[in-house]
Amino acid sequence: MAKNSPKDQQKTPSESSPLLGQSTNINLPTHTDDFSHLPPHEAELLRAQIVVKPVKASFWSMYRYASRSDRYILAVGFIASVVSGALRPLMTILVGNVAQLFVTYRPCMNTDGTACYNDYGNSTYGNSTYGNYTSYENSTYGFNELVYNDMPENISPDEFQRTINQIAFFFIMLAVTDFIASSIATFVFIDRGEVLSSRIRSHYLESTLRQNIAYFDKLGTGEITSRISGDTLLVQEGMSEKVSLAVSSMTNFIAAMVVAFFRSWKLSFILLGIIVSVVVTMSVCSRYMVRFYRRSLAGYSVGGTLAEETLASVRNVQAFAIEERLALQYDQFLSVSELWAHRAGMILGLTTALIWFFMHCNYALAFFQGSRYIASHYLEVKQVMSTLMVIMMGAFWLSHIPPHLRYIANGMAAASKLFTSIDRVSAIDPFVEGKKFPSEELVGKVEFQDVKFIYPSRPQSVVLEHFNLTIEAGQTVALVGFSGSGKSTIIGILERFYTPVGGHVYLDGHDINELSVSFLREQIALVSQEPVLFACSVFENIAYGLVGTRYEHVSDVEKETLVRDACRQVNALDFIERLPKGLDTHVGERGFLLSGGQKQRIAIARAIVSNPKILLLDEATSALDTKSEGVVQQALDSASKNRTTIVVAHRLSTIKDADKIIVMSKGKIMESGTHNELLEKEGEYYSLVQAQKIEAAKEVVVDDNQTDSYDSESDDANSSTAYDTSSYEEKEDEKHGLNLTRTKTGHSISSVILRQKPEPKEKKEESTFALIKFLTSLTKGSNHFLLIGSITAVINGFGHPAIAILYALCLQAFRDGPDDYDVMLAKIRVYALIFFLIGILQLTAYFICNASLSLVGQRLIRRIRFLTFRYFLRQDMTFFDVKENSTGRLTALLSQDALAVESLSGATLGQILNALSNVVSGSVLALIVAPRMSWVFVACFPLMIGTGYGRFSLLASVQAQAKKMSENSSAYACEAVSTVRTVATLTMEKKIIDEYHTDLVRQGRKMRASSLKSSILYGTAQSTQFIVMGLGFWWGSRFVKSGVYQPFNFYAAYMSSIFAGQNAGVAFSYAAEMGKAKSAAISIKNLFDRKPEIDRWEDAGAEIDSEKVQGEIEFKDVHFRYPTRPAVPVLRGLNLKVRKGEYIALVGASGCGKSTTISLIEEFYRPLSGTILFDGKDVNSLNIGSYRSHIALVQQEPVLYAMTIKENILLGSLENAEDVSDERIINACRQCNIHDFISSLPDGYDTMCGTKGVLLSGGQKQRIAIARALIRDPKVLLLDEATSALDSESEKIVQAALDQAAKGRTTIAVAHRLSTIQNADRIYVFDAGRIVESGTHSELLSLKGRYYELVQAQALEKTE
Repeated sequence: MAKNSPKDQQKTPSESSPLLGQSTNINLPTHTDDFSHLPPHEAELLRAQIVVKPVKASFWSMYRYASRSDRYILAVGFIASVVSGALRPLMTILVGNVAQLFVTYRPCMNTDGTACYNDYGNSTYGNSTYGNYTSYENSTYGFNELVYNDMPENISPDEFQRTINQIAFFFIMLAVTDFIASSIATFVFIDRGEVLSSRIRSHYLESTLRQNIAYFDKLGTGEITSRISGDTLLVQEGMSEKVSLAVSSMTNFIAAMVVAFFRSWKLSFILLGIIVSVVVTMSVCSRYMVRFYRRSLAGYSVGGTLAEETLASVRNVQAFAIEERLALQYDQFLSVSELWAHRAGMILGLTTALIWFFMHCNYALAFFQGSRYIASHYLEVKQVMSTLMVIMMGAFWLSHIPPHLRYIANGMAAASKLFTSIDRVSAIDPFVEGKKFPSEELVGKVEFQDVKFIYPSRPQSVVLEHFNLTIEAGQTVALVGFSGSGKSTIIGILERFYTPVGGHVYLDGHDINELSVSFLREQIALVSQEPVLFACSVFENIAYGLVGTRYEHVSDVEKETLVRDACRQVNALDFIERLPKGLDTHVGERGFLLSGGQKQRIAIARAIVSNPKILLLDEATSALDTKSEGVVQQALDSASKNRTTIVVAHRLSTIKDADKIIVMSKGKIMESGTHNELLEKEGEYYSLVQAQKIEAAKEVVVDDNQTDSYDSESDDANSSTAYDTSSYEEKEDEKHGLNLTRTKTGHSISSVILRQKPEPKEKKEESTFALIKFLTSLTKGSNHFLLIGSITAVINGFGHPAIAILYALCLQAFRDGPDDYDVMLAKIRVYALIFFLIGILQLTAYFICNASLSLVGQRLIRRIRFLTFRYFLRQDMTFFDVKENSTGRLTALLSQDALAVESLSGATLGQILNALSNVVSGSVLALIVAPRMSWVFVACFPLMIGTGYGRFSLLASVQAQAKKMSENSSAYACEAVSTVRTVATLTMEKKIIDEYHTDLVRQGRKMRASSLKSSILYGTAQSTQFIVMGLGFWWGSRFVKSGVYQPFNFYAAYMSSIFAGQNAGVAFSYAAEMGKAKSAAISIKNLFDRKPEIDRWEDAGAEIDSEKVQGEIEFKDVHFRYPTRPAVPVLRGLNLKVRKGEYIALVGASGCGKSTTISLIEEFYRPLSGTILFDGKDVNSLNIGSYRSHIALVQQEPVLYAMTIKENILLGSLENAEDVSDERIINACRQCNIHDFISSLPDGYDTMCGTKGVLLSGGQKQRIAIARALIRDPKVLLLDEATSALDSESEKIVQAALDQAAKGRTTIAVAHRLSTIQNADRIYVFDAGRIVESGTHSELLSLKGRYYELVQAQALEKTE
């Protein structure tokens, strides 16, 4: 096998998650130039279609979509943040003056009860400026400081109290100002953050929908979903409230420096060196944080693609029991995200630790040097204390900047990813104006001249070379040939999905590269092989075909007329009118409420509703049953008149009447002509026809009495996925003579059983404690780190009470200074040393705290994503059938819920624990040193905490509402992106963008009132601190004035209380994060608590002995209705027996229950009544994992994942990947006629398949899917239209392989193409959920009944 050996470069994921004890390493894919071997012109064309140049986002670039009015509003918010931040440093001037008063004032009582004021006698203070106190009314006392002129040597108690009252009044003024400023700042940034992030979402979706299709060949839709749901949330957090808090904190620091220099420039200058150290530390560390967070986001976004693909193909995942394998692969990408995010968290921890260390050094140096200035009479106590206080406050708020910077850094990293996509110039942009000409002049002539084509994602392979083809206006031209011969490529080129590297394509003589892309696509209608419907009504789906045409803006009545006409042409109107709401019936995500044939007919109706000049049919009828196909084909033949039609077909019966048939092979035209002309040549086309020809019965015996009775009408109304009403159900039961025992109410067996089912229990409201306990249970294995981080966070919380004690001791030393300066200096030196030692302790504690909690937080988020993904895959099909559980929504939940919980981990959790520890320790200290005074301080805490908790409660409900709205918009965007080819074909880009933008605007308006309430509560919490401080000085001064407490007692109690109050506010500044985390935790817990009816995780049920498996399957009187559509009967008493090794086929009209039968065999659902037996045992009694291990499923729409061909095939094996030999892989591929193709690829079996296998053709994907089924050597093989996507030659070979593979195993095939099942041991003809005919091919032909009609519709004889 040489380089093509699948064993050469094995990339098997670790079979054990790091969460379970082993490490996982994975390298993210990096882009290399794959075009160097091509001529410069060709390389440049291909490179332009696929290469993405990274964009670096700055802080200001996050606001790039702000309008002039937005800038003005943000400026107001910015100014309000600055004002809010500046108030606290100004407050320290008042605090310094209070300190001076407390030092100056000494209560003394004479024996006669009069106060004495001579204690200071000849002290320095006697000559101070405290003389001739001017009354408040006439003084120059202002906000800056109290001015005293020639104040007497001593202050009387009344003067002391009056001064304190004046200072308390200014605190009230500060409180009012802060309330206004904080409320405005918070509201402005939250509101504008919501508005601007919505614009980013809109621009991102717009840019994504503008991209050329090659862009999506490399970029998975899951990654796009992660960007639009997760990354935009990060940007919003990085540009909203956290910016306000960061600005306020930074302003606080700057204002503190200004006040410090104003009070004492010399002392401040001495302290400046340490502040510079803080700034440098933050600057350097923030760069690393941004870099690491960017790498973390890159790791997860790639994993998002795998998650989206897996959830979108959950049936395939559960059928092959590959949930754990894919979950482990997903976890590998999570490990990358965890690694870099933890490193960023450690950098943040180091930053915070250094800041606190520098802050304590600042205290030590300030007190030490300040005491010397006081001793030398250079400064007074009020100047030193104001400077100390303001430096302390500035440092305090500076320490709160890093957590906010983390959100901003995250936002910048996420913005880089988003803006990279937004700024990318699409090589084929539908919004760019190009050449147009009047639609009336369009005739529809198409010419390919010397076209050379290479897929940008596979530059090594040339698909078309020197390709020439002319299609005259009004002609119907069919393209046939092997899979990969270039048929669908021609469709892609004509639709401008890709640009050829050579040659020209003309439409009526106009080079299509020069035409407007949107104009070109408006003239063309495309029906793809896999029909795509949107999650809206039938009417809306079909009306989307009018977008961009002259009918787009006609009245609803006219639109309905056009829609009904289109439905009538494709034989869809009858079944649509039988739906509960007719045309207004919702079809579900991707049309899952309809059968394949019904979806395809609606897609065809959408294509022809605008009466396009050019019609492209890429296997347009592949999903239809034979009878429906015949009717639809007649409609398409009629619709093809007077328009150019290009048909890609494998089922040759659909193109035998084409004007010209082009037979292709390896990008070249082998022969062309009409059906009859090509048959006479007996060349390539003749061979294809022979491969599909159905053998006629050698003897036809007609016996009218043997003909089974059945309805002459096709029966989509009884679709396994269609809707119905109970009255219709009863009529059908009577019509078919179903022998059911009726209850007195006259309802069917299914109806009675459904009524007896208990109502689902309502979800109970989870308490906060229960949620915390639940999240803690998820940190198992990291609890020791959580304990260490929590303990160190609590230790850090003791820092402020320790500072309060040292602060009070220093003030007491200053008070005693005039008596003996040497003693004062000695005490201060000791206190300064203690400050330094505490700094070292907090340096260590903060780093350990942040490093530990960051590790816990990142492990938690990884575990949440990993387990949430696994729990999604645990659910049964009923869960995924529910509209709310769309792929887009579930993918968004994976990203958003984990991010929300993560916002309360790491540094944030440390801050909250720190603050709570501070509140408790500060309160205890205050009550110990001054109990009579402190109870008032402590009594104020409920007020501060109450406002914070009120905001938290409000935000919790707001976030729940916002989360739901965000999920809906994310699901809508995901649906648009995941169906981007259909969106592009229908030129729906602008419509989708407009609807998405409208939804976001509506969401923003709903959030505005809640944001305002939240902001007011936050402003109240912030202003309450000033009121408490003013109250504290006023209340405490009474005890100092009366001599009950010394200044030491007052300041120790007061400072610890104030710090506790501030930290209470800090704790609840994270109210928004708490609200999001609670909402996310409820969502996660509800998922984890949900136990599916069919639970693969349960060990219950009997294990099957592989040696004794026979493979017999039997249905006994099975009745079934889909849980999400209980009014619609699907199977009505089905009886079916399949013996060991038997090959049976299920045929019939679309929606008659064939695929439902396959789903029941796979135990995706359980019947309402009746029994399904496997080797004589009820499948409900068997272990589901053991049971499914003996079954292999190949679905109608092949499912491949964004991994290598080899890895996709290995997903089918029951053994570990490394235990599967090369020979087994090659043998499986040879059986499916795919080995030669794989070997011809440059990377052989290591070739990437692309998102959802987009880099391979339909036939190639299907053959790989079949190889995946065969490699597990199943006892039962289920083929649900397994060869529908194959060309005739490949189908013949694969069918022969399947026939061979069927020997020795039970095979059940659902088929519309009857040539594939004519050799079946028994053929069952379904109708309305029952079997109406059964027998061999010959026996059923002899009946000349329903099966005979189906065969005649597919005949391939010469046309007359």
